[in-house]
Amino acid sequence: MTILLLGSGGREHAMAWKMVQSTLCQKLFVAPGNAGTERIAVNVAISPTDFGEIKKLVIAEKIDMVVVGPEDPLVLGIFDFFAEDEFLKNIPVIGPSKLGAKLEGSKEFAKEFLLKHRIPTAAYHSFTKDTIEKGFHFLESLKPPYVLKADGLAAGKGVLILNDLDEAKFELSNMLLNDKFGIAGSKVVIEEFLDGIELSCFVLTDGKNYKVLPTAKDYKRIGEGNTGLNTGGMAAVSPVPFATPELLEKIENRIIKPTIDGLHHDKIMYKGFVFIGLIIVDNDPYVIEYNVRMGDPETEVVIPRLKTDLVALFKAVAEEKLDEITLEIDQRSATTIMMVSGGYPEAYEKGKVISGIENVIDSVVFHAGTKSENGQILSNGGRVLTVTSFGNDHHEAIKKSYQNINNLHFDTMYFRKDIGFDL
Repeated sequence: MTILLLGSGGREHAMAWKMVQSTLCQKLFVAPGNAGTERIAVNVAISPTDFGEIKKLVIAEKIDMVVVGPEDPLVLGIFDFFAEDEFLKNIPVIGPSKLGAKLEGSKEFAKEFLLKHRIPTAAYHSFTKDTIEKGFHFLESLKPPYVLKADGLAAGKGVLILNDLDEAKFELSNMLLNDKFGIAGSKVVIEEFLDGIELSCFVLTDGKNYKVLPTAKDYKRIGEGNTGLNTGGMAAVSPVPFATPELLEKIENRIIKPTIDGLHHDKIMYKGFVFIGLIIVDNDPYVIEYNVRMGDPETEVVIPRLKTDLVALFKAVAEEKLDEITLEIDQRSATTIMMVSGGYPEAYEKGKVISGIENVIDSVVFHAGTKSENGQILSNGGRVLTVTSFGNDHHEAIKKSYQNINNLHFDTMYFRKDIGFDL
């Protein structure tokens, strides 16, 4: 097959890396891609949300399948765009319909879905600028910390967890009245805080059948000891040591099965990944959020652990034959550690020369925010590179990633040195 992968981050480089290993993948295009995907596929300078240009490319290159990496094109309805177009309708898109993508595109929609299908989650209410006073009263009824979530997409940064009531009221005003997160924050979901340990669960579904992928845990905060601002993700570990068979059985029965059944029941067309962000409280799982694509950097540890052909999995999703495939998983631990530009997740500079990638041994470097220019690889984003390593346990894998990071350099490079401290 000739395949088009949409996106430009570490997630997409990891997916491309796995897809080109498949005998089913004859040629891979990545739009727009990065300096890493450029080495293994054909980068095309098209935005993942420019559906018109994507259509032209698909027709010109006789593309057989489209795999969607990031959430934006899904929320904007790329699945429906293909399904409703005379020239594109027979080309499978791996990703949910626009309605399915609302699970990530609207926190309120996700919460309503969870309650409707009796899936465990935190109590909540949602508010707009017209009901801000009710929001203040609801905050007063809760115990700290206070959880505020922008309803729409905010690039993983639209969640605030605050310990002070006055600060929570101020930030609610900031979101609803001062457009702190733009249109994404025109509605805000406030929910009770659940105290526990987080876990990321990944499912691939063809709309009827599903496969549970390896679990992962990511590290969101910029600072060591899980302090400072939230980021898109600073590291990930898979499998998660505390995810016992008993806990995984609870997750499947209480959360995964009701989610897939709920999509089917609500007649929501969904062919792709479901990322379920969980919090484990007293060994019971609760859903914090849904994402409608793979996480980043969790993809960089989950996908390398798949022994099964990824393109064969996608083909089975398209044909609704996922039940016919056996999922094989590498039993070793995988860890990925992200290198970011100094200043991230706030202001940072781009265009820093990256060196040392060729010196990395027995680990894989996945590119996130990078570009090629005049024979050099330059930083082109806040999150720049991630180093994925295998080990017999997470300690060994983490150690190997850190050893290889010592070979890498770009000006203002920063990474967390405490990954795995809480495991």
